[in-house]
Amino acid sequence: MHQIGVVGLSYRHASVDEVARFAVARPDVASRLAALRERLAAPEILYLATCNRVEVIYATADDSAAGDSRHDVFHVLTGREPQPGEAARILRAWTGEAAVEHLLLLACGLDSAQTGEQEIAAQLRASWEEARAAGICGPVLDRLVGEALGMARRARGLTAADRPPSLGDFAAQRVRAHLNDTPGRVALVGVSPMTRRCASLLHAAHVPLLIVNRTLATAQELARTVAGEASSLEAFRAAPPACRAVVFAAGGGEALLDEGALTRLRAAAVAAPLLIDFGVPPNIDPMLARRVGLARVGMDELIEAAQGRRLGELMRLAPVRAAIDERLAQLRTELATRSFGPQLSDLRGAFEEIAAEEVARALSGELRTLDAGQRGQLERLARTVAHRLAHLPLAGIRAAAVHAGPDALDAFFEAAKAGRARADTEKT
Repeated sequence: MHQIGVVGLSYRHASVDEVARFAVARPDVASRLAALRERLAAPEILYLATCNRVEVIYATADDSAAGDSRHDVFHVLTGREPQPGEAARILRAWTGEAAVEHLLLLACGLDSAQTGEQEIAAQLRASWEEARAAGICGPVLDRLVGEALGMARRARGLTAADRPPSLGDFAAQRVRAHLNDTPGRVALVGVSPMTRRCASLLHAAHVPLLIVNRTLATAQELARTVAGEASSLEAFRAAPPACRAVVFAAGGGEALLDEGALTRLRAAAVAAPLLIDFGVPPNIDPMLARRVGLARVGMDELIEAAQGRRLGELMRLAPVRAAIDERLAQLRTELATRSFGPQLSDLRGAFEEIAAEEVARALSGELRTLDAGQRGQLERLARTVAHRLAHLPLAGIRAAAVHAGPDALDAFFEAAKAGRARADTEKT
């Protein structure tokens, strides 16, 4: 686990505007990842960006330990050198087991703005698939993300009776409060986990929906599942229909509607539509929305609403936290044992060799009168005793490997080797 590192920032300690500074527009992700691989000397790398976090997950080359890479990540994602102390102040870093724990917590939603939400697992999977398609994700991150997604599935099983709300639920609630049980169309711009969740909830409440996306075919696919209409983003910009509310959740790094499009959106409706903006950076410029006379709910407000329920959700998800701790302990034992596997095999072999030597000495001396059958029985007995005698130290070493550092165990094996060499010398 020591070669795994994570660097990033989220709503937990940064504002939405700060998170937006580190978000990379989709067309630029490939070039930034190439730069990160070079700066971090990391052949495996994954970039995760959601509506409230940006994180870089990587594995170093040649089994070397991951270090504090905040300065390099800051430089590559923002395009400038950080001021003294700036990278350490804004970014957070995890390495080794702490990085693995962070990814497990993240995948299970325990680090999300809405604690326990399940959309983050889908976003992590999408980032993983993009990294694999780009050829920048290898066996270490494949194993790590596989573990994280497996833990997310286990978390869903542990909490299946009580699905937690997501930020998409809060958005749907705000929309329905704005509609106040009166009819009216709601547009969802962008096909993301958040808009899919909103669409599902609003469809269940019999709200007419318009799905808008850069690619019309993608919008049509979601529209079919919620009995809605579909539109391309270009057509929506040019002539927006009357809408009571619009939910934005699309990437790209630039505002989706300029002042002209917002003015047309406002003019098409009898009453000013409510705008809910999941974008980081914002899909809608807050100043332009105010200038046109449109109310906008951004990520800061959605996160603030979610935080009021955080403590209760953490209590409800205590079994998930316990399952993560259990899995971390299993991984720690598994990796430590694997690391010292060859030495453990050598130690077991040494016990068997010593027993065989002593039996051979006895059979050539005081027990030389034994027949072939008796000799075979004695040799089998010696092997059994050797296995049983080796079990206790081997079990102790496996347990110690989890807590002791590699230097301590290396010292143990070196001392054992030296003791065996001395014993062999004394025999001769």
